[in-house]
Amino acid sequence: MPPDFAYLAVDPKGREKRGKVQAGTADDARARLATRKLQAVSVTPVANDANAPGRKAGSLIDRTPRLSAKQRTLFTRQLTTLIKVSPVEEALRTIARQSEKDHAKAIVTKVADGVVEGRRLADAMALEPKSFDPLYRAMVASGERSGTLPQQLERVANLLERQAAMRGKLVSALAYPAVLTIVAIGVVAALMIAVVPKVVEQFQDVGQQLPLLTRVVIAISEFLAAWWWLLAIVIAAAIGGLIAALRNEGRRLAFDRWLLRLPLFGRLLRDLNAARIARTLATMVDARLPLVDGLQLTAPTVKNRAQRAAIQQMVTEIRGGGSLSGALRRSGLFPPLLVHLAASGESAGQLGEMLGQAADYLEREFDTFTSSVLSLLEPAIIIIMGAVVATIVLAILMPILQLQSLIGA
Repeated sequence: MPPDFAYLAVDPKGREKRGKVQAGTADDARARLATRKLQAVSVTPVANDANAPGRKAGSLIDRTPRLSAKQRTLFTRQLTTLIKVSPVEEALRTIARQSEKDHAKAIVTKVADGVVEGRRLADAMALEPKSFDPLYRAMVASGERSGTLPQQLERVANLLERQAAMRGKLVSALAYPAVLTIVAIGVVAALMIAVVPKVVEQFQDVGQQLPLLTRVVIAISEFLAAWWWLLAIVIAAAIGGLIAALRNEGRRLAFDRWLLRLPLFGRLLRDLNAARIARTLATMVDARLPLVDGLQLTAPTVKNRAQRAAIQQMVTEIRGGGSLSGALRRSGLFPPLLVHLAASGESAGQLGEMLGQAADYLEREFDTFTSSVLSLLEPAIIIIMGAVVATIVLAILMPILQLQSLIGA
């Protein structure tokens, strides 16, 4: 019996189709799909799940090794350079030999073996779906079909490098405020749990009523010292309950819509996702992939469920004859600039270029916005921390000053 091949394909109406087909080779499987009027995006041999590496029977956790975002970006750039001067399989072998991580070497070697066995590069990459997602493979498959694989890989490498740059900027933008907040909470907790109780002991035999501020600080300190473990349990339970609640798609969709409505963070999240979508669509349009396919493959990469649902609705509208700019405008979840530039690109026949310019602008806006917010956030955290510490110190000093005035009298 011929082996089974799992496929991801698109029908004439642009709808995504998944299933299995029996064929002798991957090319035969593609030919059979073509007779059904299905355009194959990826064709992968079906492996026996019981023998799948990295997964134990009954295990709920997929431990399959995969390339990290950084490793995949480096791999793509290396492959882009090497295939210009050597065959694909030789380029893959060279990259595998240069890989420092064993799991990365194994993944690249498996892709190289697939190419040597006669598979197309996109189909060989489908043997490692955790490392090469459908969007990546579709770009590679487009380059193989059109004979422009080096150019397509160049586009993919540029896309991954820009995405990595945006992730790096986001991490660097959030790292310092996060560390500063943790340090501030730690300092205040240490003062309230360790320092204040020792100072309070000095006032137990005074026989005078302590100031209100001092009594409040002492009450908070005693609560934290006695019940910190209960507070930690409550916080952990609240976080666990939130995570469990967000596993429900309806609640997650409502939560993501709420995130987009937040005053500062909502705009940051909206523009960041819009820049990612615009950059990906621009790359796929330049690669001569159908817009509907680009939207379908882009949607799973968007983490915000509200914007993901909007993209899926856009696919339906465009299939019905609508425009990208009109669908973006009706969703109400994307920046007006993106809508305007998409409309300009559609009218001028330069959609890819206009989407690229929109992505450039939104990325610059992200940099400016995060710089502005951080310039206000960092001193705000310092001021709040200083105010809390000053309140604790004042609560300690007030009884001392009160005692000194009584002694002087």
